[in-house]
Amino acid sequence: MKEQINGIQQLGVGVENFHEAWKWYRKHFAMDIRMFEEEATAELMLAHTDGKPRKRHAVLALNMQGGGGFEIWQHTGKKPTPCPFDLNLGDLGINIGKIKTADIQAAYDKFKASKLNILTPITKDPSGNDHFFLKDIYQNIWEFKTKKEVFRKKEKSVSGGVIGAIIGVKNMEESLPVYQDILSYDQIVYDKTGQFEDFKGLPGGDKTFRRVLLKHSDVKQGAFSPFFGQSVIELVEAQDYEPRDIYEGRIWGDPGFIHLCFDINGMDAFREKAKKLGHPFTVDSAKAMESFDMGEAAGNFAYIQAPEGTLIEFVETHKIPILKKIGWYIDFRKRGHHPLPDYVLKLFRFMRVKDRQKK
Repeated sequence: MKEQINGIQQLGVGVENFHEAWKWYRKHFAMDIRMFEEEATAELMLAHTDGKPRKRHAVLALNMQGGGGFEIWQHTGKKPTPCPFDLNLGDLGINIGKIKTADIQAAYDKFKASKLNILTPITKDPSGNDHFFLKDIYQNIWEFKTKKEVFRKKEKSVSGGVIGAIIGVKNMEESLPVYQDILSYDQIVYDKTGQFEDFKGLPGGDKTFRRVLLKHSDVKQGAFSPFFGQSVIELVEAQDYEPRDIYEGRIWGDPGFIHLCFDINGMDAFREKAKKLGHPFTVDSAKAMESFDMGEAAGNFAYIQAPEGTLIEFVETHKIPILKKIGWYIDFRKRGHHPLPDYVLKLFRFMRVKDRQKK
């Protein structure tokens, strides 16, 4: 099977307190659909966990407006290690998660009323798209970006799921081939260097950067593509200061943005493509077992590491739950990987986790 990117499945978010963090993201970002939740040991990630298996608690949470989800992830076998220094825009790795909103003003007003830490007013990015930035209580920065496509319009939330990330790179020309050639972000929306008004208000955002925004030129055709939608990657290279590695002295799963995960088909083809382009898999579950069991879901996963250090995950899904109560699962090894009907994807709403409202 030829390699195929279907969309961003999730952005990994390492936390210090799993239950507290997921509740916060449910309340404020409507990440309340539980695709799977599992307490287990990460035994295959040795290349990124100092060579030791690591106990963890993780959930894949989605938002019914569509877009990628959050993989909320906590070390349980060791104390999570926060970043020991204040992060600045352009530091190496995933700086900011991009989240879509169909109504930028409503999102801004709601977060302001909730007394969240909004870093910038609503401004325009270099392509003219409205956006603003917010820092959550765990020191992660999120960009809320206008995108009118909503998967399930009846949702009350003011924002949807993940549509990309801002990634700090050390050398733009070294990092671009990973995103353009391996991840197939083949279209440059803008490539600009300077100081940017929309970055002012971000830590280190008043400095000079080269910014490159990438997107796919094609329409994705995987099973979940109607839900994930289109995505973008923005690479930023600091021009007048020396950036630091966000995970310097720490391991995968420690607090912060730990990886960016893509739903794919054709794991064997991706393995060969990545190797040929000089970025062989650092983790490869298919070499260890036929299908990796994630509790209520199953599939194969692999990782590559971009030159700036960003961990990029590929997941080829074999099985997912649709209606757990009646035992309805879809096995894609039998069904194939063409897009699922919208009515099936909308059944995800029955996996919503509801919090009790205080009286």
